[in-house]
Amino acid sequence: MIHNIYLYILVAAAVSFVIRVLPLTLIRGKIKNRFIRSFLYYVPYVTLAVMTFPAILTAPQIPLAGILAFITGSVAAWRGVNMVGIAALCCTVVFFCEAFAAFIL
Repeated sequence: MIHNIYLYILVAAAVSFVIRVLPLTLIRGKIKNRFIRSFLYYVPYVTLAVMTFPAILTAPQIPLAGILAFITGSVAAWRGVNMVGIAALCCTVVFFCEAFAAFIL
């Protein structure tokens, strides 16, 4: 078995390149299918949610603090608070939840 790190990096780079370039080469014109366009519209939002949701629950010392921050952030986003405000609000919720838990324990 060959363990060459440069070979692994080259294969990973090639796969990543093909995944990004293939749609650009195969799809030349504007996408007219309404279903595919609506599907592609939500891809960035789903990708962001899939990457951040596990971190919300696992980053704090106490998972309940992450859940409360998630609920607070969701309500703030629903009410139109900007991203910086939501991030500051969620960090504050986690800080006070963990401080309260440390005070009790």
